[in-house]
Amino acid sequence: MPRSHSPRSSRTSLSSKTPIAAAVGFVSALIGAGAQAQEASELDTLVVQGDWLGNPTEEEVWDYPGSRSVIEPEQLHDSGALNIEDALRSVPSVQVLDETGTGVLPNISLRGLNPLRSERLKMMVDGYPIAIGPYSNVGVSLFPVTLQSIDTIDVVRGGAAVHYGPNNVGGVVNFLTKPIPGETEQTLAERVTISEETGHVFHDTYYRIGGFVNDDLALQFQANVQGGEGFREHSETDVNNFLVDAEYFIDDRNSLDASLQYYEVDAELPGALSPEAYERDRTDSQRPHDSYEADMLRGTLAWNYKPNDDIDFTWRNFAHRADRTFFFGQDLVGDGAWSDPEAESSHVADSPRVFHVWGTEPRLTVRKGIHTVTLGARYVNESVDFDVNRENLNDGSESEVRRWDLETDAVALYASDTLSLMDGRLELTPGLRYEDVRMDFEDELDDSASTNDTSEILPGLTVGFVATDDVFVFANAQRSLVPVQIAQATREGDVANETAWNYELGARFDMTPQLTTTATLFRIDYEDQIQFDKADDRFVNLGETRHQGIELKADWRTTDNLSLGLGYTYLETEQRSGDDAGNELPNAPHHNINANARYEMARWTASLSVDRVSDSFSDAANTGDETANGDAGKLPAYTLVNARIGRDIRLGADTTLNLGLSATNLLDDDAYFRGSDVSPVGRIPMPGRAYILESRLEF
Repeated sequence: MPRSHSPRSSRTSLSSKTPIAAAVGFVSALIGAGAQAQEASELDTLVVQGDWLGNPTEEEVWDYPGSRSVIEPEQLHDSGALNIEDALRSVPSVQVLDETGTGVLPNISLRGLNPLRSERLKMMVDGYPIAIGPYSNVGVSLFPVTLQSIDTIDVVRGGAAVHYGPNNVGGVVNFLTKPIPGETEQTLAERVTISEETGHVFHDTYYRIGGFVNDDLALQFQANVQGGEGFREHSETDVNNFLVDAEYFIDDRNSLDASLQYYEVDAELPGALSPEAYERDRTDSQRPHDSYEADMLRGTLAWNYKPNDDIDFTWRNFAHRADRTFFFGQDLVGDGAWSDPEAESSHVADSPRVFHVWGTEPRLTVRKGIHTVTLGARYVNESVDFDVNRENLNDGSESEVRRWDLETDAVALYASDTLSLMDGRLELTPGLRYEDVRMDFEDELDDSASTNDTSEILPGLTVGFVATDDVFVFANAQRSLVPVQIAQATREGDVANETAWNYELGARFDMTPQLTTTATLFRIDYEDQIQFDKADDRFVNLGETRHQGIELKADWRTTDNLSLGLGYTYLETEQRSGDDAGNELPNAPHHNINANARYEMARWTASLSVDRVSDSFSDAANTGDETANGDAGKLPAYTLVNARIGRDIRLGADTTLNLGLSATNLLDDDAYFRGSDVSPVGRIPMPGRAYILESRLEF
């Protein structure tokens, strides 16, 4: 008997299976009970550290031996960003292809790597991996992160591959959630986004309460509920994101921190448009059957032991159960690009994937003399059901197309030694990471099985030198790994484990106490870069590729009221082997300029950001003129301008109301990229001009 897959009918709503009201009351009661005991104590906010990276403070970023940017809370809140993707545009080398406008399916890349499904980034939340399959499915087809729950974004473009892997070729992005406050705090916020093109409304409601229950226990609860329509037709979206955090201080040397999250999303997907349909109405949809449903229950638990100032031991554990399904139309007789409800050949397919993932990672850091030694190990197990079913729209018949099972066992060992020389001005950190990955694949319909074993030694070296009090110079070279993915291993094509060498050379220079500049030269040498070929519906091995360029950044506090930022990235990419040798890589624009300004006066704050991106190719063949169905052709250059104005209103000694008005894509620039995933052919428009009304009450 085939297994049943009916996520639409079987998924239970959160309100019917999770007592959220009881959870809010429980956390509120506990925190309230301990509030009086804490009134006389001055407690600092609890900050979740990123392990080897440390906390993303200005001091730690300045002498980090690699290219690194931090988006701080004020910048996230006051930038007028539409979503997390939008907020990341201020980081050098970041490219964003906004598919939905709601942030549920981000397409983010660094340094010209493939942005689709953000599959070239190591993404973490509070230092834990969030990929639905950290080894077998690194693309972010389920993104359990919402903007209002995030406090800080730490973007590390180089120097972290030894300690954070795999899939770190493009860098490491760590989303830090709101920390537990030292004293009881509550936040109630509302954002309403209104599309100028269609009048569609998308609401975003957020609530948070956190603080100490007693001297030893701190708790926090966050709820983020989103719903409404994106800027296009067929874009109804609902998101629920609930998080509980806890920190328990056992004694002066031992502490525990834990988190529990439930995330679910139900979204219609407008998909790609043919060029003709795009010119008629870019907000329309030709994909009436495309949609997306997913949920994830994830938990973390860490034991932190610090017997003295020279020893740190952390044992981190994480697990999640994730269920995500795409529904998409298929015309099996035509070219497969569009689904025609009147055609006998039209079908609706669904692709449920169920993941059970757990991992454990102890890490020890010891300081002795000039040495700081870090030793770590990690084991991750992934169990995946990967199926596809199809319904014939003409007669209602159903068929089972695919039934795959995958079991992954991965072991990582890593070690590094930071040598502090010249009275601490020079730090050298040689390191080594070993990855051993075994993937057992079984096709239950064909009664076949296969195994893919990967063992790689990945060395790295970082160098940081304080040349003067105002100049810091850094360099690094590290080898990175991306294991064969389940979607690649189960299709025809020449695929392999992807490995690459990453190199950086850069410097930070405080020209004045108010003006900081950074310049970084970078290069990525790929040995086997895998890309999806839309025309042939298969993965292809581009072989050797090269990404290189320069990143420039300047931040200037001109006065007590005005701050300015300016960044520029020049990128050059090349396919170095195969039929397309000499061509550029897809989705890799040569030039990216971003600028921002922030002005504060009394209780008013105004901000303006500009992101200019040059044109690029959308396929490995570097097709210049657009094809008739829109599956290839150059991508246009565009300029995105966001603006916001807000005001703080004091309602009491400990109560503040912030009101804000934002305009995103203020110039209403018309930009698009090529189709992705279940809608691979055609143009996908980026969001047009929209207005955001915001209110945030903190008490």
